[in-house]
Amino acid sequence: MEWRDKRVVLTLDAGGTNFVFGAMRGGDPCVEPHSRPSMGHDLKACLASIQEGFAEVLAQAGSAAAISFAFPGPADFPHGIIGDLSNLPGFRGGVPLGPMLEAHFGIPVFINNDGDLFAYGEAIGGLLPAVNRALEEAGSPKRFRNLFGATFGTGFGGGLCHDGQLYLGDNSAGAEIWISRHKLLRQSFAEEGVSIRAVRRVYAEEAGMPLAEVPEPKQLFEIAMGRAEGHQAAAREAFRRLGEVAGDALAQAVTLTDALVVIGGGLSGAATLFLPALVKEMNAPLLTVGGQPVSRTELTVFNLEDEAERQVFLKGEVSQVPVPGTDHTVPYDAFKRTGVGLSRLGTSAATALGAYAYALRRLGSAP
Repeated sequence: MEWRDKRVVLTLDAGGTNFVFGAMRGGDPCVEPHSRPSMGHDLKACLASIQEGFAEVLAQAGSAAAISFAFPGPADFPHGIIGDLSNLPGFRGGVPLGPMLEAHFGIPVFINNDGDLFAYGEAIGGLLPAVNRALEEAGSPKRFRNLFGATFGTGFGGGLCHDGQLYLGDNSAGAEIWISRHKLLRQSFAEEGVSIRAVRRVYAEEAGMPLAEVPEPKQLFEIAMGRAEGHQAAAREAFRRLGEVAGDALAQAVTLTDALVVIGGGLSGAATLFLPALVKEMNAPLLTVGGQPVSRTELTVFNLEDEAERQVFLKGEVSQVPVPGTDHTVPYDAFKRTGVGLSRLGTSAATALGAYAYALRRLGSAP
């Protein structure tokens, strides 16, 4: 898309080990990314690293209108206060990171959850506009305005966009899907089934081996695909089970949001192994007390990465209905549906675009 506003926004990809600093102009990176160690156990060193990283990319960019980035929670994101982080323990007790950076650089600072910014980026320049373009090309009157973003990786993140706006909630806790109930372990939460640790744990159980000896998910994917030595059935079950747990949680989210779903994160590369189970679970009915099936979402959910399903999704059930008292008709698509697809931008790029667009919107310039 073409961006009218060409102001520069400084960005940060904040990981537990490294911070990667950058800057964007017109929706595209405008400096070489710069990486620095996070030093999360030492608050003073960590804050110094953040200031120095932003100073370096600011010097490269020449000027900037704002700083905007994702940071782990819990946090009071609107006020820029970071709370008790497990992977950056130096922040425990609450640290006003946003106000500190504003005082140091003299420009506005916006901090959000990475799941929120991922969803926002995909809503602006990723899956949401891609789906609406495909519907238009197919001659369908259907259009989508809502997008739920889910990231599968170290954790199970979420974000929600409604009609071009990022939904954050009153406590910066909107779309926190990770804490949904775990379908298969009812006393646990969904992230325990939708994460890297979950895939490794299930593989260990199914293969009958110590957890410490289980390889990382990239290798498990190769085992599941039959391209590496290992317990293929256990690997395939590990990813299938992730899809089932994620599908249950996403069905609950879609019931409340009536949105498209986009999936990103490090585990999304194994979508061919979990996406069918995920969509199957979202379409699985609930039962009345008498045993009669009831659609749990009022929608039919389609796998947008499956070409046959995608074509049915795009076609819909369009008819022309007469306008009473006139000789006119209007198109009517009675098929209630949604789709689940993979990130069209890549998780990091979508998150950076979301951070950039959020800053411009807060500065009074819509994308």
